[in-house]
Amino acid sequence: MTTGRLAGKVAIITGASTGTGAVMGKQFVEAGARVLLVARREAEVQEVARQIGEGAIGMRVDITSEEDIAAMADRALDAFGQIDILLNNAIIPGKDLHVWDQTLENWNSVFAVAITGPMLAAREVLQKSMLERKTGSIVNFSSTAGWTGMPRKSHYVASKAGLRALTKVIATEAGPYGVRCNCLVPGGIETDLWKNWGIRMAGEQGITFEEWKKKALSDVPLQTISQPEDIGNLALFLASDESRTITGQSINCDAGSIMIG
Repeated sequence: MTTGRLAGKVAIITGASTGTGAVMGKQFVEAGARVLLVARREAEVQEVARQIGEGAIGMRVDITSEEDIAAMADRALDAFGQIDILLNNAIIPGKDLHVWDQTLENWNSVFAVAITGPMLAAREVLQKSMLERKTGSIVNFSSTAGWTGMPRKSHYVASKAGLRALTKVIATEAGPYGVRCNCLVPGGIETDLWKNWGIRMAGEQGITFEEWKKKALSDVPLQTISQPEDIGNLALFLASDESRTITGQSINCDAGSIMIG
C-alpha cells in the first residue's frame, strides 16, 4: 500500500518537462501521489515520467489550447479515476520589452500561458472531479515580480499579479465545495531559465554572471536563492491536507526578498 503525505492523491502538474515542474513531479510521487506530468515538449515530459517511474505518466499538452486542457483532465481521470491536486506551474517569460515597445503578440502569448491556461485548467478539474467529490487543492504559481514590478516585463508582471487575484476568486467560489486554491509566489529559482536570464542581464551590465548574482542577492535577507526543491516543499504542503484551512493566500518563497504584511 502506498504511504506518504499524499497517499491516495492524484495530481496534475503543468510545465513539467524541465526545471521546477520536473522536480515537483518526483517529489509528489515520492510523497505517495500518482501524477500526470504535462508540457508542450512531449519527448522531454515523457522522459521525466520515465525517470520518475511508477506513479508518473507524461502527456503533451499546450496549456493555451482549450481542447488540450480538456483532454488533460480526461487523461488523468482515465488513468487514475480522480483529480485531487492541480499545480499550475507552466510559464513562458516572453520577450523583454519596454511598455513603449510592447507588442500585442508578446503580451497575449504570456497571458495565454500565465493566466488563461490556469483558469481553463482549474475549470476542467473543478467540473470533472473536485466539485462533485468536494475535495481538492489548486496551487497557482506566481512570481515576486508581480508584487514589485520589473522593467521590460510588463507582460509577465501583469499576468503574475492577475494570477493572485484569480486565486482569490477560485478560493471564494470553490471553498463551499471543500476545494482550496492558493498561490505560491517564488522569487528567483536557480534553474536554467533563471541562469540564462541572469547571464543576459550580466552581459547588458558588462559584468560576469557571478558578479551579477552576488549583486542580485545583496539585498536578500537570507543571502541565497531558492532551489526547485524548496518550491516543491511548499507546494507539497499546500497540496496536502496539512494545509486544510489555508486558502486564497499568496505565499512567498524567496529567501525574504519580499515581506508582505
